[in-house]
Amino acid sequence: MIEEPYRWVEAIANRREYIEAQLAPGSPIAALGYRDGILFLTLSQTRQKIFEIYDRIALGAIGHPGDIERLRMAAIELASTEGFTRSAADVSLRRLVHYSLSPVMKSAFEQVYGPPYLARMLFAEVGGRPEEDLFLRVEYDGEIATNGATYAQAPQDFAVLSGTRRSRELMEAFLKDQHAPDATFQTTLNSALDAWSIGHMSLQAGDTSELPERAALLRYRREKLSNSGIEAALIERDSSRAIRYHSLSDTELRSLIHD
Repeated sequence: MIEEPYRWVEAIANRREYIEAQLAPGSPIAALGYRDGILFLTLSQTRQKIFEIYDRIALGAIGHPGDIERLRMAAIELASTEGFTRSAADVSLRRLVHYSLSPVMKSAFEQVYGPPYLARMLFAEVGGRPEEDLFLRVEYDGEIATNGATYAQAPQDFAVLSGTRRSRELMEAFLKDQHAPDATFQTTLNSALDAWSIGHMSLQAGDTSELPERAALLRYRREKLSNSGIEAALIERDSSRAIRYHSLSDTELRSLIHD
């Protein structure tokens, strides 16, 4: 009897270690709020990582494609049901994550004899003004992290997702210093590419402890852009738009990239 709680804790620790190892190679994702909306961006060669959920809400995710798809469909169904029974304006990202997705992921993680979700997700909900944008990162164990919003500090105007904690922290440190909510789309795009490059460099180097020099960052960014495609999407801030989520093509974005 005494050994049972210990075995459960040990099993949870082993499960966490396994999931972290599976998620570690995931290509980073940056979501930046700016004056006209929220930009999601990543670089990839294979499967899609950025999705529309509902009207003002979008999702970026890394992990197993099957698990991401299951969670994406659950989020869409929940948001659509809420919008149908009430109104589109009543669909809330906080409600969607806190009362639906997070409990499901927490339960799956703690049931040690069942499969967990191999997924790490980043949600964003565009507001009427940049300071009203909401970003929520949801971990495989159901843990939720907001975009820095606490009683003691204002929310950040960006959020990122990566395979390791250190990679994510370096991306956040860069954007905290370099990104501004009143930036233009072109400036925001280039900041997102820089943040992605910093996160990916950290993953490739085994979680480096410092931000790279500007010259090294640009060399790495050019190298990755030469053999990877840009996946990006925009949630527009203008509420008069019938459709506010737009996928952006690699071709139209490359002309806006500068060193």
